[in-house]
Amino acid sequence: MKSNSLYLLIVVILSVLLGFTFGSNQQILFNTTGFEINSSQKLKQFIQYIETNYVDDIDTDSLVNTMIDDVIEKLDPHSVYIPKEELQQIAENMQGAFVGIGVSFFMEQDTVSVVRVLENGPSRAAGILPGDRILIADKDTLYGKNKNSESVIRTLKGKPNTEVELQVYRKQTNQLLNFKVKRGKVPIPSVHGYLLSEGVGYIEINRFAETTGVEFRKILKGLKEKGTDQLVLDLRDNPGGYLHIAEEISDAFLPKGDVIVITKSNQGKREFSIATADGLFEKGQVYVLINGQSASASEVVAGALQDNDRGWIVGQRSFGKGLVQQQMPLGAGDAIRLTTARYYTPSGRSIQRSYKEGKESYYNEINNRYETAEFSDSINSSVNDSLKFKTPGGRTVYGGGGITPDKYVKSNFNIEVEWDNYILRSNLVNRFVFLELDKNRKLYSFDSKEELIQNPLPKAEDLLTSFDNFFTDQGVPVSLENRTLIENSIKAYMAFQLFGREAFLEVTHQQDDFIEEVKTLLNEKPAD
Repeated sequence: MKSNSLYLLIVVILSVLLGFTFGSNQQILFNTTGFEINSSQKLKQFIQYIETNYVDDIDTDSLVNTMIDDVIEKLDPHSVYIPKEELQQIAENMQGAFVGIGVSFFMEQDTVSVVRVLENGPSRAAGILPGDRILIADKDTLYGKNKNSESVIRTLKGKPNTEVELQVYRKQTNQLLNFKVKRGKVPIPSVHGYLLSEGVGYIEINRFAETTGVEFRKILKGLKEKGTDQLVLDLRDNPGGYLHIAEEISDAFLPKGDVIVITKSNQGKREFSIATADGLFEKGQVYVLINGQSASASEVVAGALQDNDRGWIVGQRSFGKGLVQQQMPLGAGDAIRLTTARYYTPSGRSIQRSYKEGKESYYNEINNRYETAEFSDSINSSVNDSLKFKTPGGRTVYGGGGITPDKYVKSNFNIEVEWDNYILRSNLVNRFVFLELDKNRKLYSFDSKEELIQNPLPKAEDLLTSFDNFFTDQGVPVSLENRTLIENSIKAYMAFQLFGREAFLEVTHQQDDFIEEVKTLLNEKPAD
């Protein structure tokens, strides 16, 4: 009897303790097997449990972001999570415009120093000039406070048609000036072009943004009015953008009925994009320039023209991205860019590289092309005979690893030479040129871009000495052996700051192996 009483007492005590420990969660415990839920419901339930039941306070927003990052890491290399802090800049870049005052600047001696006053922007209309120092914006002092560029940009940007009062120091005339600038839409051009030679137009597309199609048609029409019947389309270093814009650009070159690109969704549905009638440039030889940084939408255009025997692809093997992404909002200003389809060129080939070895290996493959000597010998280009396709004209093309050029541009790889080439096309030279112009703008006053392009640089020896001193101070070694290339780089950035992107391109193309290869092909007049 005593034994039974003791047993009953133990049961009661345990019941009380268990009730205390689990009482508030008994509905959860007893319902664990009562219903089935899918994966998304399970994840939602998990977050809800943490928010309502976890013993310690926890930042669930941070937890969710970490979970998203972990999931994204397990997907393909081009699915990415975009936090709200980055989303606005990406959106502006792809919209082709931003709202601001329309200047580019360097922070020089802790002061906002105007490098360029952008064309069709509010600052140009107000009278602000290159070299001006913006000291105060709406009583917010911008100098002497160790502000970074992002902070200054936030101050100068704003809503359309809002005014900002600027106090400006003009070094050229030693004046303090006041301006009222009405913020407005400032274009971010994605297309530039000029007449490369008689009858030969050149167009560079640096990304496929919302405005790219309109910009492209305007420039192409202008070149045709100048007698262009052959065209160089430069897609080097173009990372891609909107697929429908790439289709629009391709359509300009292809006759009605030609396939531009084929997309295949995760459900296996195939959609064909077909060229329409009345393309702007359906006749006339086209040369498409590509390199290892030409990706995605760039490869769609190059593949469409190559597979339809409409253009010659010149350069080096492209990146190899055959996946299509959609950007989807996640709430709270964040977004995810998720791969939702694959695309195929008109011949049916996928140019997507394998990413089975992980993201690091995937992105390092571009650098590995140097090690395999692909850039110095096109025979070493990574092609797979099992992925061989034929175009209607009988050209052999390959899938599985980017667009392989019809005409390869060799690069005599040398790490020191490549370093110098990289530095000479970097923003460091742009800053050096700004400082030199800032010393004496009258010395570098040219009546036209032609005067700058066609004549030697003023006081070239002094410039080279200053160049050497500048890069020594920066701790960035640059060989002065290739004087021609250095002078070309200095002149190019001078042309950029004084006359814009087209002038920059005209100068750089005087020392450009890809352009030289095209000129050789133009002289050979290959058949369409």
